[in-house]
Amino acid sequence: MLTPGKKTYYDVSKHCSKTFVLLFSSKIVFGIKKMLIGYARVSTMDQNPQMQTDALEKAGCGRIFIEKISGSHKERTELKAALDYMREGDTLVVWKLSRLARSIRQIIATAYDLEQRKIKLKVLTQNIDTGTPEGRLFFHVTAAFDEFQRELIVENTRAGLAAAHKRGRRGGRPPSMTMDKIRTAESMLKDSENYPFISDIIKQLEIGRTTFYRHFPPERISELRQLK
Repeated sequence: MLTPGKKTYYDVSKHCSKTFVLLFSSKIVFGIKKMLIGYARVSTMDQNPQMQTDALEKAGCGRIFIEKISGSHKERTELKAALDYMREGDTLVVWKLSRLARSIRQIIATAYDLEQRKIKLKVLTQNIDTGTPEGRLFFHVTAAFDEFQRELIVENTRAGLAAAHKRGRRGGRPPSMTMDKIRTAESMLKDSENYPFISDIIKQLEIGRTTFYRHFPPERISELRQLK
């Protein structure tokens, strides 16, 4: 008697020319057991893949490949390793479609490669499963929408920077070395009696050593030190 949930090899050679059928959890699967392979990739803003790996483990992935460089790099060695590891009938599982690639061209190329090798793609947060016709359609629609959304964010960012530039503002963090600090540093450099060490001046100004020497190269420091 076969027990559901227990792995059992059942010999049906009398009926199927010595073909072995693997029965597992009351499901019949011919040949090698199909695997769920997880792929996680960090982003520029989030360098911790823990949330992704937790979701992939919960989904039942037997093995997880983690890319520790952002998608801006063309080389995705862990994705290549995952694809090389997978076999026909396996499923590649990702947390979100954007973790698979950064552009719609890259996503579709990867999906096409998987389809040619008869490997399914499953996206956890977007309920995509290319194992069904509906899943394949939803995959292409979602990929196109993600690409549109990414381009819209980039376009809005550029427009905002251009508008700020017209108002005399520039993007990025404010400079740590202001004109007031430059004038203060000049006064301190001239006052070698009270500020004999450069490190004291840098500490007083609360700036980095590199920033200080960018504005005050050695020849400029010597010039100010000699002034009385």
